[in-house]
Amino acid sequence: MLFSPLQIRSVTLRNRIAVSPMCMYSSSEGMPSNWHLVHLGSRAMGGAGIVMTEACAVSREGRISPMDLGIWSDEHAQAFRPVVEFIRQAGAVPAIQLAHAGRKAATAVPWLGHKPIYDQPHGWMPLGPSSIPYANGYPPPQEMGAADLKKVVDDFSVAARRASAAGFELIECHMGHGYLLHSFLSPIANQRRDDYGGSLENRARLPLQVAAAVRESLPKQLPLFVRISCTDWIAGGWDLEQSIQLAKWMKEIGVDLIDCSSGAVIADSPVPAAPGFHVPFATAIREQAGIATGAVGLITEPAQAEQIVGTGLADLVFVGRGFLDNPYWALHAARKLRADSNWPIQYARAVGAPVRDKTRVSELPPQTGTRR
Repeated sequence: MLFSPLQIRSVTLRNRIAVSPMCMYSSSEGMPSNWHLVHLGSRAMGGAGIVMTEACAVSREGRISPMDLGIWSDEHAQAFRPVVEFIRQAGAVPAIQLAHAGRKAATAVPWLGHKPIYDQPHGWMPLGPSSIPYANGYPPPQEMGAADLKKVVDDFSVAARRASAAGFELIECHMGHGYLLHSFLSPIANQRRDDYGGSLENRARLPLQVAAAVRESLPKQLPLFVRISCTDWIAGGWDLEQSIQLAKWMKEIGVDLIDCSSGAVIADSPVPAAPGFHVPFATAIREQAGIATGAVGLITEPAQAEQIVGTGLADLVFVGRGFLDNPYWALHAARKLRADSNWPIQYARAVGAPVRDKTRVSELPPQTGTRR
């Protein structure tokens, strides 16, 4: 089942394996570069069904760090075209995750300490639902007013149009991990007393407005995913019951799949990480909200991934660290599971694999940056 195709709207995935969005911190002013072409292109050549970019900021102030990817201008969209086209030529579905870091914005890259830089010349003041800092040493974010809220919805909407124009065939909105939209959902971060705080309906208002605006901006044939933190792992915080209701509302808007993660609304979230620890969330949302789900979180072994998909616990799996360790994780998984695989013709002799599609990459036309 892991290597069976899956159709979502008009897009067909060659298998149920997605490269999870993972920050690379290797961009200048949000622009994709040769690094992203090689990094993402390698995972497409490695057999994944979906190759998703890292979180791409919908605005400059929405970046986690100054070295994040972004898509807040037409120039960014144009720069993505060769990356998108190579992913497609290699047989994977090119996907992009749209994001706003919220109160976790304006930090240094991890290898430079990951500390707040809001007070440095290249920094900026983070935004949030309430003036509650993410962690000790972080500034209280600027509480967002009506104009800020409207701008966020507009930024996501325009970013979705740019992503579609760049050729991306699948869009995901990041609403987890303590970033802006998750911080509105969670009572831990959101203590507003207006229409965007308090009740579940109010706390979900901005995420639902963003999802609706993105869905409206996309062609009907393109899928829309939403990544959420299914629980904060904190008493009185966001939890699975609320996630199920949110998923029902997202389905009504036209969201096609919930990407199920957890935690990170505060820096020391007590997340009990273990292999496949998010799978029960994906299963519960799939069954109770009637929407497709993706499982993520320490899914490293092919048999583990097959069991998740093959027994109906989730519709697909997102693999992160496995693909960092081995860009050809999906092809090796196919060999272990004795499933059909299609090694690139240039590499087939290394594994004695039959080559069924002799047009892959070596005989493809030059990249044009245009959509087929």
